[in-house]
Order: sequence, then structure tokens, then C-alpha cells
Amino acid sequence: MIRSSYDYVVSAPTVSETTPTGISLVRGRILVFAAIVLSALTLRAAVTSISPLFGRIGTDLHFGSTVIGVVGMLPPAMFAVFGLATPFLAKRTGLERAALLAMGLTTLGMATRAFAPNTVSLLVLSAIALAGMGIGNVVIPPLVKRYFSDRLALVSTIYICVMQVSTMVPPLLAVPVADAHGWRVSIGVWAVVGLAAALPWLGVVVARRGRDADDVSGEAGSAAVHVEPAGRIHRSPLAWGMVMMFAMTSLITYSMLTWLPTLLIDSGIGEGLAGASVAAFGAMGLVTSLATPTLCAKMRNPFGLVVVAAVCYFGGFSGLHWSPSAGTVLWVCLIGLGTMTFPMSLTLINLRTRSAVGSSSLSGFTQGLGYVVSSTGPILFGVLHTASGGWGLPLALLTGCVAVLLVGGFLCCRPRMLEDTW
Repeated sequence: MIRSSYDYVVSAPTVSETTPTGISLVRGRILVFAAIVLSALTLRAAVTSISPLFGRIGTDLHFGSTVIGVVGMLPPAMFAVFGLATPFLAKRTGLERAALLAMGLTTLGMATRAFAPNTVSLLVLSAIALAGMGIGNVVIPPLVKRYFSDRLALVSTIYICVMQVSTMVPPLLAVPVADAHGWRVSIGVWAVVGLAAALPWLGVVVARRGRDADDVSGEAGSAAVHVEPAGRIHRSPLAWGMVMMFAMTSLITYSMLTWLPTLLIDSGIGEGLAGASVAAFGAMGLVTSLATPTLCAKMRNPFGLVVVAAVCYFGGFSGLHWSPSAGTVLWVCLIGLGTMTFPMSLTLINLRTRSAVGSSSLSGFTQGLGYVVSSTGPILFGVLHTASGGWGLPLALLTGCVAVLLVGGFLCCRPRMLEDTW
């Protein structure tokens, strides 16, 4: 019998037997904690540090809106590819080595794209940085579980919040740094953070040299990722609802991260305020990441939260269309609040499954297909802008995505378990 590629799932080994004790516990966990926090700080920087500068970079490298759309499409596309490939990589190398590779690629890509002589090299080097980020997206959560099983909620919250900081801070600093030192320094300086994250992972890998065989074999104490069979998840309407909600949320998010500064600048707003608007968008994501999981867990059917998110989206898109230069902060914050369906999706992965196998299967199916679909958003947004000469049609596309999101939310929020639907 031939199985779907999603009939196999990724799960991390138990951690209770692998955590060091005594003095090594303190030292080892401090090193890993520093590595996790610094890694989280890099996982969005390559995306958000460049979008406020597309105007001046395009002038220097001679590209327009189509290339901006391609650059915006790269993050979800690379996240999708490496989200599917990383489990096989981690099974061979162990999670720690995969994390070190992730930070190495991220550092290399962010540093070298600052010297890109043309558009093609900018795209290729950005893809390298995003490949590292895609690997990091997959391996960091199980590493949190491996080393901090006794503080899972606390460390996970810190990790998510720092990742949101990496969405907020780079666009806030992009224009001032570019004004002072040029756009190349502005997008390249974040490689320092990637290097800082790689160093503690290097220390962890060196400390684990005596357990390399366990890492690869997947025996007790291994950091490797195991592949286990699961049900036919592609037959589950709940799973498809999750894909719809996650994909539409990601499509809207990456379209906004890519095009919001350009839209605002085109409306007469300065580069500095446009970059600050992207930071405000990220700040709303931080707020929702702190509040939404708890609210979602307390509700038997959290579809009401999806409706609230849709209302925020509709209000924000309407404001950007009819009055982009007046009330800009309000419109951006409304759209940012709409992204509450992202942490909600991640929370429902566990709330709607009975087992670790089911949770891992739903996570891979949701994020793998979700990022594939969302990767088309920024380029479609750009094509519609070029074709229409305005922003009404692209914003109508995102409004249509909200309608799809509502349907997906209705399917996945109903109080039932994945294992009963496949």
C-alpha cells in the first residue's frame, strides 16, 4: 500500500532521561537557553529587515514590484521546503547539529547578501538565509522540549516572544541605520546575531561529541528525530480546516510584511513611518501570541476568536484602501490583531489531537501545505498591483483570503479530535 507523504510524522524523543544533572545541568542549560533565545532573534530578521528598504535597494539594483513580490514569496516558500526536508536532516545529524547548520546558513546568507551586486545574487543569498531560518523553525521547538521539559511553558513563551521581537525591531531600525550607513549595512548587520546564535550551538555540539552515535541511531538519549507511521491525515476535514486557516493567516502576514511599507510610501508616508508601521504590525503579533493560546484553551469552540480576527482584518484592509495616510496606525494594528489566528493554529494542533503522533502529523500537514500556499501571496499581491496600478485589487485579494480563513476556522474549531476524523 502506498502512503501519502504526510502519513509519516516527526516526533522528538522523550527528554526526561537526557537532561544533565548537577553542575553540568546548570551550565548545559544556560548554554542551550542562550542558543535558543539568540536563534529565535534571527528567525524573522532576514525577512523584516529588508522590506522597508525595497525602494532604495530597487533603485540601486534596478528592480521593481515584480522582484519585490518574489522576495516576499521566498520566506514562506523556503519555510515550506525546509519544513518538509528538515526532519530527514535531523534524523541523520541530530537536532543540535541541525540547529548549528541553521544558524550557519542564516549568518552566511544575511552577511553575503549585503554585498549582492545584482538582483539575482540578492535573491540567491536571501534564499540561503531563509533556508537556515526554515531549518530553525522546525528544530528549535523540540530542542526546547528536550532541554527544558520541566519549564516547557515558560521557555516556549520566551522563545515565541523573542521571535516576535525579531519581527518588530529590524524594520524599526532599518531606515535609520540605512540613512546613517547605507542599506547594505542595514540588512547585513543582523548577521552578527546569527553568528552569536551559532557560537553556543557549536559549544553544545562539541559537548555532545561522545554521543554522536546516539544522535544518528535514535537510541535512548538521542537528539535525533524519529519517523513514525500515522493515519491518513489528508482524509480529515479538521486537518484541511487547519491548513486553510494557517495558510490564509501566513499569506496575509507575508503579503503585509512585503508590501505594507511600499503601500504606505506610495500614499505619501515617509520611509521611517512606514518602517515603524511594520514594527507596530509585529508588536500586535506579540500581544496576540501572549493572550490567544490561553483564551483558545479555555473555550470549547474558539471559533468566536476567528470571527474577531476576521473583523479586525476587514476593518484594517478597509482603512488602508480608503484612508491609508489618516489613521494608519489604527489600520496596521487592526491587521496585526487579526494575526491572532497564527498562535491559535499552533495551539489547536495540540488541542485537537489525542497523541504526540497525531499532534506531529497535524503540525507537519498544516505547516507544510500552509507555507506552500502562502508563498504565492506576496507575488500575487505584486502582480495585481502592477496590473491595476493601485492597491484596491491586491487588498481585495486579502479580503477574499479572510473569507477562506473563516471557513477553515469553522472546520477546525469544532470540538472534535483529529483521530476521529481520519
